[in-house]
Amino acid sequence: MANDQEKEAAAGASLRYVQDGQVVGLGTGSTAGHFIQLLAEQVKNGLRVRGIPTSVRSQELALSLGIPLTTLDECQEIDVTVDGADEVDPQLRLIKGGGGAMLREKIVASATKQLVIVADASKQVATLGKFPLPVEVIPFAQALVAKRIAALGAEVRPRVDGDGKLYVTDEKNHILDCHFGTIPDADELAQKLSAMPGIVEHGLFVGMASVIVIAKGGEIVELRR
Repeated sequence: MANDQEKEAAAGASLRYVQDGQVVGLGTGSTAGHFIQLLAEQVKNGLRVRGIPTSVRSQELALSLGIPLTTLDECQEIDVTVDGADEVDPQLRLIKGGGGAMLREKIVASATKQLVIVADASKQVATLGKFPLPVEVIPFAQALVAKRIAALGAEVRPRVDGDGKLYVTDEKNHILDCHFGTIPDADELAQKLSAMPGIVEHGLFVGMASVIVIAKGGEIVELRR
């Protein structure tokens, strides 16, 4: 319960980065869900924004709450995106993708002037890697990519859904959850994964976050590059 309260507090603190008339990227996950709900309250009170969701899940939530939406077809520049993370290190590098949306999340982040990450205190780590790194792969290459990532020192497990079937992303790909334990050089690993044929995207977000908003108990801490 306390953890969920921290998520909501971080989401609430991030609202100050959203200004009237902006295009806003809408992240995916439990903390981003709190942000979308709080943003909807501001919209009902007169705030004018257009949202670009990073997943079908976030799109459905935003529509149900009355947030006007747009698309990357209509708008290729996003003023601010508020999203969550599975891990955050002192250099503001992230692991994302626990919710399976890191492909769209990274595309939206790449088009964003200011990426604001909201998180509870449990997501802050000294070194990335305890949380398994999600890697989205095309089904054709799954076995080959899994073998190559294992050669980099990870235990690789294909993600499955609640029915035990292979998890399928919004873009109809699969996800490999790669357990590294620790990732001593996130920049180098990101480059190796990005260069590997068959990988559509990975959950290492390096040099993308502008500010991290972390709720620790009753305190809000902000980390900046």
